[in-house]
Amino acid sequence: MGLSWKEGVLTILLGAAAASGLTTLILFLVEATSILLPADTKFGIVFDAGSSHTSLFVYKWPADKENNTGVVSQALACQAEGPGISSYTSDPALAGESLRGCLEEALALIPEAQHRETPTFLGATAGMRLLSQKNSSQAERIFAEVARVLSQSPVDFQGASLLAGLDEGAFAWITINYVLGSLLTYTFSGEWARPPEATLVGALDMGGASTQMSFVPGGPILDASTKASFILYGSSYSVYSHSYLCFGRDEVLNRLLARLVQGSHSGLARHPCYHSGYRATVPLAPLFESPCVHTSMPPGAAQNLTVEGAGNPGACVSAIRELFNFSSCEGQADCTFDGVYQPLLQGRFYVEVSYPEHTSWLRDYCASGLYILTLLLEGYGFSEETWPSIEFRRQAGGTDIGWTLGYMLNLTNMIPAKAPAMKQAENYGIWAAGIVLVGLTLGAILGAAAVQLLWPRD
Repeated sequence: MGLSWKEGVLTILLGAAAASGLTTLILFLVEATSILLPADTKFGIVFDAGSSHTSLFVYKWPADKENNTGVVSQALACQAEGPGISSYTSDPALAGESLRGCLEEALALIPEAQHRETPTFLGATAGMRLLSQKNSSQAERIFAEVARVLSQSPVDFQGASLLAGLDEGAFAWITINYVLGSLLTYTFSGEWARPPEATLVGALDMGGASTQMSFVPGGPILDASTKASFILYGSSYSVYSHSYLCFGRDEVLNRLLARLVQGSHSGLARHPCYHSGYRATVPLAPLFESPCVHTSMPPGAAQNLTVEGAGNPGACVSAIRELFNFSSCEGQADCTFDGVYQPLLQGRFYVEVSYPEHTSWLRDYCASGLYILTLLLEGYGFSEETWPSIEFRRQAGGTDIGWTLGYMLNLTNMIPAKAPAMKQAENYGIWAAGIVLVGLTLGAILGAAAVQLLWPRD
């Protein structure tokens, strides 16, 4: 038996209502999927061109930032082959070529579609600072070759330049406080929040050519040249930071040996920091090429010097202390050495010490250890009581704690972001409500039409 015309119309109306509801559901789910999928990821590349080697780091962060600053994580660490770029004075082109291997690793990790928008920066530290003082034209040629290689790469090249000592220390401070969760932490309620300021720690970096001290003091910073200011995750920070060029481990050892050479007139020097039984012949010319060695090679001196170890820790400490000018700070509580201003120490400190991983440097372990003790105790002002507040680390939370992560975090403040997640959620709520309202309205109209057809009024 065939359907009546009313039943036929009713079937059509019900089909239309079902199709409308299904369409509404599909649109709802499609938009929900686009909202709930992870936000686009942004990437950045930073080269740390240190005195002894160059490292590349790739960082990533979600496009929707927290209070204008990215939640950054380390995606790749790569050490370039060869020494630091300051060593390529005889062939500057090799400085640029030495970066290609790590750069290729970085580009393989980052999606090709994002290469052009990936900011890339090379910051050179103490090794290139010293070369710039010694021979600025050589330093400029090396920077030119580095820039040539990086500018040819399909990235957003931001430049290759000297990183000021103040910035090196301050960015390292950002890094360590970020990885320790002292700038931003994820709460149990599922939100990002700023931890108490008491959790902030100081950063102390002992490199090959320089050493940096950075922390937030308990009072004002009285010397503007040592103050770095940042806004991170919506909060303001004023950080004390100072870099001591020529007080890195390698340069201290060079200066120490040069002083012993000055006191030797027989072509033989007794080194109090080398262990007894050690004996070696070293070339003198490279020793006096460093701008940190302010004396010239003694007239008539042989090209090579024989060095014997004396194994005398007391004499070793005395020789190391002569490299510091402690008398310039006598009677001043806010001074370290060489007349440098420093507020009173406050809080915990994380110390990053760079050591060459090679057995030929075993001879220098005694001198290196005593140099660190002298710098921390007599230089920076740590004591037996405050010593437990120091932690020696090269990494924290699986992340290298140099300056590069801090640099990238600060840079994310200037990189445009997509709409924050909260705003996206608000827009989604408005859209979803509109879709549901349209669906309900259409359903109501169809339902009313069906009632009118089936039960018409008399």
